[in-house]
Amino acid sequence: MRIALSQLTTGPDPESNLGLLREQAHRAADGGARAVVFPEASMACFGTPLAPVAEPLDGPWAGEVRRIAKDTGLVVVAGMFTPAPDGKVANTLLATGPGVEAAYDKIHLYDAFGFAESDTVAPGSEVVTIDVDGVRIGLATCYDVRFPELFRAHADAGAVVSLLLASWGAGPGKREQWELLTRARALDATLWLAAVGQADPAASGTPATSNAPTGIGHSAVIGPDGTVRQSLDGAPGMLLADLDPAEVTSVRQAIPVLANRRLSGAN
Repeated sequence: MRIALSQLTTGPDPESNLGLLREQAHRAADGGARAVVFPEASMACFGTPLAPVAEPLDGPWAGEVRRIAKDTGLVVVAGMFTPAPDGKVANTLLATGPGVEAAYDKIHLYDAFGFAESDTVAPGSEVVTIDVDGVRIGLATCYDVRFPELFRAHADAGAVVSLLLASWGAGPGKREQWELLTRARALDATLWLAAVGQADPAASGTPATSNAPTGIGHSAVIGPDGTVRQSLDGAPGMLLADLDPAEVTSVRQAIPVLANRRLSGAN
């Protein structure tokens, strides 16, 4: 299955960001992809007041994403914000396209490195997978990558691919952590990990003006053996990657860490 990872820099205006998604989705379709994956916060970048831009899944912004999916024939996965109780929002991934309609609300909120996502965002609680052309795919968002149990839950649900959509916070050592964590999650769940982040705003000509996590780039496709197969630098770009589900089967036979697990308290 060929997928496209679109590493871009979104701004505060949801309508303008739809234009970016539309252009990139057509480029992915021209490249033969079956799915195109955009970063977390594709609707509006962090540092933007989120409650005023949040819309329900049946609202106009999501409706336009569905239109992009229909026009291109692709499954589109993109980060948006949906209303939540108490004036907060959910950090939501919308997955939509032929035979696919699902949403994942980010479970693990980024309360780290001096940023408190939970001040404005309510956590999700459900593991979500989708099926594209018979291939099961798990959905995850940014800070989720620090929690290996989610990716093993994807594998337990039958997934052979995890999509990780991010807007990674910059700072000392953060790129190294991103690279280490993405490789580790692929290896300890023995699945393909396709990690797409917001591009480095400075590389897009829009330097960050706050401590909000606005991206560092370095999107990557990691094999189920933990090796990096393709990657980008900090600038905007697109990866087209062919993911072979059969490789997951062979790696799980050679490295049966899922089968060999011994849960705490188990007999």
